[in-house]
This record gives sequence, C-alpha cells and structure tokens, in this order.
Amino acid sequence: MKPLVVLNVVGLTRALLAKFPGRAPHLAEMAKTGSSATLGTVLPAVTCSAQATFLTGLLPRDHGIVANGWYFRELAEVHFWKQSNYLVGGEKIWDAARARDRAFTSAQICWWYNMYSANDVAVTMRPYEGGDKVVSLLYTKPPDLAPELDRELGAFPLFDFWGPRAGIGSSEWIERCSYHVRRKFHPALTLVYLPHLDYNLQRLGPNDPALGDDLEAIDAVVGRIVADARFEIIDVAVLSEYGIAPVRDGVDVNRVLRRAGYVAVQKQMDWELLDCGACRAFAAADHQVAHIYVRDPSDIPAVKALLEKTDGIDRVLDEAGKRECGLDHPRSGELVAISAPDRWFTYYYWEDNALAPPFAREVDIHQKPGYDPLELYLDPKVPLKMARIFLKLGLRALHFNVGSIVNYIPFDAKLIKGSHGRLPESPDEGPLFMTTVKDANLPEHLPATQVKETLLKLIFR
Repeated sequence: MKPLVVLNVVGLTRALLAKFPGRAPHLAEMAKTGSSATLGTVLPAVTCSAQATFLTGLLPRDHGIVANGWYFRELAEVHFWKQSNYLVGGEKIWDAARARDRAFTSAQICWWYNMYSANDVAVTMRPYEGGDKVVSLLYTKPPDLAPELDRELGAFPLFDFWGPRAGIGSSEWIERCSYHVRRKFHPALTLVYLPHLDYNLQRLGPNDPALGDDLEAIDAVVGRIVADARFEIIDVAVLSEYGIAPVRDGVDVNRVLRRAGYVAVQKQMDWELLDCGACRAFAAADHQVAHIYVRDPSDIPAVKALLEKTDGIDRVLDEAGKRECGLDHPRSGELVAISAPDRWFTYYYWEDNALAPPFAREVDIHQKPGYDPLELYLDPKVPLKMARIFLKLGLRALHFNVGSIVNYIPFDAKLIKGSHGRLPESPDEGPLFMTTVKDANLPEHLPATQVKETLLKLIFR
C-alpha cells in the first residue's frame, strides 16, 4: 500500500484556473508534473450526492443520496445535512480497500456522512444549538480525539465554515487537523474537505476578479499539504465535486405550487410553517435542482405541466427522466425540476415576508426545508457593529432589552451570483481530478463513478 491524501477542493475547475493564471502555482505544478483529468459529476451536482458517488462508485439511484436533503415520507418532514453514514448505500472505498488488505486504515476529515462509518478515524463538525446560541463542537472517532483537537488546534471555527463570515479560516483549521490525524494515526487513506472556494463562488459568481484571491488562498493550503505529504513520501490527489455557474435570480418553486393550491401551511403565532404531510405537492429545493413530492399520483401530470411552463425551469424529470439521469430512487421526488442555467431554486413558501418563520432569517441549515445560500449574507439593514458582535458570539439573532429581535439573513435571491446542481455546460466548467502521481494513467475525462476505483489503484499500485 502507498498512503494517499485526497483533497476535496470544492468548486475547483479548469475554467477557474484558466481565468486566474499564476494565482494557483501549486495546483498548476501538480497538473504539470503529475496527472490530471476533467471529472464527471452526478445529477444533482451537489456535495452529498457527489461525495457518495466518489466513495461508492454508484449513482444516486443505488447509494440513495439524491440531494443534500430530501423528504422523509414516514416522518412527513424534510431533513437536510444529516451525517449518518447509514444513509449511504453500497460498498464504500474503505470497505473495498480493507477487503484487499486487512492492514488498510482510513481517516475522513469533514467529508459528509462522517458519523458511524467504518473509517478508523473521523472528524466532523457537530454544532450544538441551544436557544439563540450555537456552540461549535466536533464529532470524532475515537471520541477522545475531539478534546485533543480542541486543545491542540482550538475550537473548530464553525462560523468561518458557514454563514456570513465563512472564509479561509475553516479550511486552514481542517488543514492543521489533517496533519494531526496523519501524525497520530498514519492512515493509508486520508480524505480532507477544503470548502473555501465555495463561498465567494456563490456570493460573487465565478467571473468576479476577487475570486483570484480566494484561489490563491486555497492554493497555499494545498501547497502546504502537498509539501508535508512529500516529506513523508505520501501521494496526494485533488478533486472537486462540481463547478459553479453564474446565476442572476432564483425561482420560487414552492410559491408557484402554493398559488396553484398544492402547498399547505400551518399558521402559528406570527408566521407560517410548511406542512409537508398535508401538501398535495411541494419542493425540497437544493441549489439548481428541486425534488417535487406529489402526494396523489393523479396530480403528477398537472404539477409537471405547471412547472414546465414556469419561467426559470429548464426541465422536469418524470420517472423516465429520473431513470435516464440515475435518480430513480425511492427518496427522490415524484418529479425532479432542473433550473435554467442562470437560475437557482429558493425554498420560500410564504407569500408575505412578514409571515416568514424566525429560522428563515437565521443561519439554520437543519430547520429550513431546503438549501439557503443567502445564509452567506448579512441583511444590509442590520448595523455592521451589531452584526460583528452577533457573529463573534455565534448568536442566531440580536436581542435588545425591549425584547425585539433583529434577524440578519436577507431574502433577495438576486444577491446570489453563483450556483450549481445542473450538469456542467462543458467538461472544463465541471470538476477536475489531479494527482502528484505522474504515471497514474488517467483518462482525459474521468467519470464520477470511477473515482473510487482510481483512488484504490493509487493506493495499491
């Protein structure tokens, strides 16, 4: 076995590297002296689905991760960003490797579905949410690794990982964590998640000149990890999950369904809550893909027709369409909507913003029945000084002595300038794969379903 470190540099594409020549010298050097290929992705091209495919070699129809979240029909609830590896079907890369060599060990650092897997080492964020306070905690395997990391590295910078101040700090903490894990456990495979590019690619879009600074920052992290690995005679592979395309506005798919009489809500206090179990049809929106759950099969043709004529929706997959795209799994919606290339799907179901529930204005990835990229923004009406205090303390909302609350996430879908989920328009705008191994014998284009076997070949060559 030859030890391998796999860096998941989210949002990295050949097109992005070409736009900012000279800003990523370490990645450029890897491509020049090692091996590289464009990389296929899956539909939806989102974090959880892509990672599950990379690590199992299967499409969503087989591993079951049909999005970052979906409707749990038995509970009549939508759940996003769950972490149990029990949700992922199929043989994982660490199981396949251990079948080849019982001495194989692996570590997974901040990749998704990182709880209760057969990895020897696991590190992932597990925030504790109490009232209006969010505390950054870790889930680790072995359990005593969490307090050790906290002592050695400081608390995981949760508010640098997601939210209005998300930036390079979280990737740098994960970098340091990877060194600690490798020094202590010496795994044959170390999976490392580096999210930094994802933030401004969504805030600013892939064509903004400021992205050059972000590319340079994550390249420095990659360069340090590669140098450290080379010192220990360890190979490195870099991959990404998707490319991010420029967008100009959102599509309020649940509002479209509500106006047609399909969406049901419960009115509680001064806000409205989506009543999934009572809806005739509703959408679990995830970037540029939305699963449409239709309770009565007789409604499916009318819902499909309604969405197909909705501005900003490119295609609506029925059963045949889902089979064609590898999304025909019981967790998928009866229909799957794909946005136009320059649009993305909001989860909003209320018509009046005054009736939005409190979590809508907060960074709250677990209560929202869909993905909300506007959590990367502060509402400009919130005073900057107050917002800085807010973020430093990790509070969901600012409380004043008069009892009022100032929530800080805006509702302007036009603020989002980059999104993903659709298949890329060209291979260079999709993800990529590269490695320090010069004789890796990569094809020009590597399908996502071949990543697992490619990584195994690098380890067992």
